Order: sequence, then structure tokens, then C-alpha cells
Amino acid sequence: MRFGDRRPVPRPLLAFGVAIVIGTLGCGQPTGTPPSATATGSASSAAASQGSPAGSIAPSGSVAPSESVASGSPLPAFDPAHVAVGFATVVGGLVAPLAIVNAGDGSGRLFVAQQGGQIRIVRNGKLVAQPFLDIADRITSGGERGLLGVAFHPGYPADPRVFVDYTDKNGDTRVSAFRVDPASPDRLDPASEQRLLFVKQPYPNHNGGALVFGPDGFLYISLGDGGSGGDPQGNGQSLTTLLGKTLRIDVDRTSSGQPYAIPSDNPYAGATDGRKPEIWLWGLRNPWRMSFDRLTGDLWIGDVGQDRWEEVDVQRAGTPAGTNFGWNRMEANHCYLPPSDCRSPGLTLPVAEYGHDQGCTVIGGDVYRGTGQPALLGGYFFADYCTGRVWAIDPSVDGFRTPTVVADTKHNFTAFGEDQGGELYAVDISAGQLLRVTGTSR
Repeated sequence: MRFGDRRPVPRPLLAFGVAIVIGTLGCGQPTGTPPSATATGSASSAAASQGSPAGSIAPSGSVAPSESVASGSPLPAFDPAHVAVGFATVVGGLVAPLAIVNAGDGSGRLFVAQQGGQIRIVRNGKLVAQPFLDIADRITSGGERGLLGVAFHPGYPADPRVFVDYTDKNGDTRVSAFRVDPASPDRLDPASEQRLLFVKQPYPNHNGGALVFGPDGFLYISLGDGGSGGDPQGNGQSLTTLLGKTLRIDVDRTSSGQPYAIPSDNPYAGATDGRKPEIWLWGLRNPWRMSFDRLTGDLWIGDVGQDRWEEVDVQRAGTPAGTNFGWNRMEANHCYLPPSDCRSPGLTLPVAEYGHDQGCTVIGGDVYRGTGQPALLGGYFFADYCTGRVWAIDPSVDGFRTPTVVADTKHNFTAFGEDQGGELYAVDISAGQLLRVTGTSR
């Protein structure tokens, strides 16, 4: 199957849904029936002990979402039942668009990463002919590989670095920084690449690839579990690998021979037992897209599911790091391995999920904080790649909730993103379009 082809639903998801070729990668399903969301159980003592941050007890934040720490003062409620979402075409002519970012420099430009290795500029509603960056000669593109993520340094343009996540010629993950060409603000210098992070990929799928800077100025990197199906290497529940994690690094300092430093409050900073100090969150299958709420600082993650369930996770600002979201013990709120009695006080459950009768691949979105679409204000919006369905939830409340459908479309969404003012956009990989998200009350 090629990227952009619409997959029948409820066919089980064989691999991450934005794959160009999913074919025979085959995600095996364990025996047994996933229990209801009220099933309980206990994790092994080994899993519990390895999750303890260096020099401290195990994180207390790994709980049901109703017990999570809400950030800041109470926010006005958002009711998704009273919102209808639409999509207006901004530009076409894109080729396999996968990510949308802004530079934060007041220029009004949007930047769209294309899977084939280019970053395209959209200025004043038009697609600029020359790419901002073209590294097609350095990447493997196809399947779930390619140029997967991009993020501007929060000090841009004073700090001229732009960070990208891509799969190299061997299919392994690289996170690199490029610098703007001094002669042109519309061009990154391909010769300026500084390689920051390398992660060996055991399989061609589940590469993650999202890059975002947090309110703390650190770079957050999403990595899938390494691929195949069902996490055969157990990477999601292992703290000795970077796979199946959200990482957090300081790109403004170096340490121990690395081109980046480890923030001192990372949960495993200073660990001497093999646990990776870059890890911020774990127990993730394929966190394809993630975003920070610009008002609250909460981190929202769309984690692509296995055979049955897609999930949305949140790490509230101020919640202790080291949260374990459960994969591959659990798929969303349901047991995976083992097929029963999988619950543990060491696992944090998603705040929303949907089954493969409604889609196959969650595309994590954003909390709308713009001014141009008042009906959307305060809602978290996300979509499914296969069905084009769009949901919303109220992000201001804790606890599990059933997401509300706010649009049924024919789009193959692969990403959402914001402009500098907080207006929301999406990309359709099949149509090659950048879309502006609109909202009306209903």
C-alpha cells in the first residue's frame, strides 16, 4: 500500500498509518481478548525498579488520567459538541507533506516538511518555488522513512539553527541542525549540517520523528518502538534504549563529548545502570505527532496504535517526568501483553482513544489558542489518517473522555501545526495540500 491510498477500516493496522508501503510488515496480535477499561493488574518488579529516576523513588505521576496534575488556574470549558470544523485550502503542489511549523520571526511564513527531503516555504498564501532545504541525497524516503520532523530554535533568527529529524541512507534516525544561509533568509545551508543524535533502527517502521521545543527551551524528540509489530524487542518498556520514548535534550550546551547536554531534571540524568539520560517519557509505540499547548505548557501526544486502538496522551506541565504510557503492556486502555491483568500503578492511561472501527492511525494535533476562529478556542483537535475523521476534546479537564467527532472529511491528514499567532493548519498527503482549520458553532 502506498502513502495516500485510503485503507479500509476496520482492517487491522499493520504498521504506522502514514507508511507509503505497509504491505507485509505484519503486526501480530497476542492471544486473548483485551479487557474493559476497568481491568487491573500489577507490573513486574523488574519493570517497576527500572522506571525509578536516578537517585529517587519511582515516579508518582503514573496514574489514571483522572488523577493527573492539571496545570495552572482553571481554564474556560470547551464543549466540542457545539463545534463544527472545516478545512480551507491554502496551497497545493506539495509532495508528501508531513509536518508544519513556523519560524517565530514575525515573517508570517509557514514551513512544510516533505517526506522526500525538502522543506517548502509558504508565504502570503503562495508556495515559494525554491525549497528552504533539500537533503534528498542524504535520506531514505519511502515506507515510514524520510524527512519526518522540523523545529526552529526558539531564539531564531538570532540563533539561526533549524533542527530536522530524518532517516539516513541506512534507514537509521538522525537529528541534525542546519543554519540559515547568511545570504538568504529563505535558504538553509545544506553544508552546515551538525549531527546531534543517531539512533539505530532495527526495522523500517515506527520511527516517530516529531521535533518540538518546549516552553523550557529544550528540544523534545519522539521515537517509535523500532518497528515490526507488537514491539518484539520490548523497547517500549526498556529504559536502556531510546526507542519508544520522548527524549529531552539541551541543544545550547554540550557535555561528555556529545553535541548536546542532558537537562539536570531529566528523570534518568546521572543514571549509571544503563538507563538513558535523554529519556523524558516512555512506554510509547509510535508517537508520530506531539505539540505543546502554548498557554498551559502541557505536552499532547498522538500515539499510533497496534491492531485495535489509537490513543491520545498528555503530560501535564509540572507533572514529574518519567511517565510510562504503557506500551506494550497496554494498547490505549486495553491489555496487550499480557492479554489480561496488565494494569499497574506504574502506568499512565490515555485521556482519549478510538477503535479501528473508526480509523487506523491517530494524527496528534494542537490545542487552539488563536484569535481568528473563536469557536475553536481552547479545544484540542486531532484526526485519523485513514478515514479523515476529526475529533476534539476539552483539554482543560483531567480524566478519560470519549472524543467528539467534529468533522468527517476525505482528507489523508498527516500533521497539524500552528502559525506564529496560534492559527491552526493541517496537511493532506494525498492531495499535497496545506489546509487552514476553520470552526463554526453548531
